[in-house]
Amino acid sequence: MGAGILDQLAAELRSQEAIAPYVRDSDEATVLGALVAAGPRAADAPDTYEALFEAIREGYLLHYGEPRLLDRAEPDLRLLAGDYLYALGLERLAARGDLEAIRELGDLISLSAQLHAREEHGTLGPLWIAAAVAVGGGSSEAHERAKAAARAGDPEAPSLLASSARSKASSEGFGEAIADAADSIGFASEHLSENRG
Repeated sequence: MGAGILDQLAAELRSQEAIAPYVRDSDEATVLGALVAAGPRAADAPDTYEALFEAIREGYLLHYGEPRLLDRAEPDLRLLAGDYLYALGLERLAARGDLEAIRELGDLISLSAQLHAREEHGTLGPLWIAAAVAVGGGSSEAHERAKAAARAGDPEAPSLLASSARSKASSEGFGEAIADAADSIGFASEHLSENRG
């Protein structure tokens, strides 16, 4: 787990001739993927789930943030590499026949794009945590309502996403993994520990 997952993703990127010269190694922790892997839905293949979620995360970072695995690439090449990693993560899920997680990650990718377009950056952290919990532990009515609120630009969306993630992870037995994941993406873990009991 961890850096080994990013090593695998770096190797995938190096297999693409146009991207290979810009790939670098990273020893960052893959805590969002680890959160997914801790859930009961990933119990039979935790490394696979960690890797595919981190592929989606790196694809997102290539589109909107600071990627962990690419350096000095032109914007168009970054987008190409990001699309490649999005497709890689979804392809791995399709190979497992996990249609629920494919739908969840499709929602995550499209909602992330919407939030960036509307500059609603405060909803992104809770969205990623909630999506990781849903892939690892399954969705819930509260999670679906929270995503609908995010789509609608509801200012309550961040707290609804955090609350649904906290509740689901706790009920499925992997609530302890949430704080590390939240801290790693700059979403203060106290938002996920409020009213826990």
